[in-house]
Amino acid sequence: MTERRLFVLQRLTALILAPLVLAHLGLILYAVRDGLTAQEILGRTQGSLGWALFYGAFVLAAAVHAPLGLRTILREWTAASPRLATLVSLAFGILLAALGLRAVIAVVA
Repeated sequence: MTERRLFVLQRLTALILAPLVLAHLGLILYAVRDGLTAQEILGRTQGSLGWALFYGAFVLAAAVHAPLGLRTILREWTAASPRLATLVSLAFGILLAALGLRAVIAVVA
């Protein structure tokens, strides 16, 4: 993929992440203000397709967005070759996606 396409992809995932992050923070404030326990929160999220889609999209967007930023940092700030920077960022993205989706499954299933 070209540098321009990677740049655009990172910006597109930022557009997806921005409202999801704001909604997530709002949900945290709501839960804390109302004094919900972890058990009560899990009771509300378990079995919910909506929460699975919301947090699944959040995880996938973050798993694309963050590694692209890491790749740029590695290329600009280190002596890493473009290939090494790409491989490290790809591994990081796969790890983020796997751990994040595992957490989504744990919260929703």
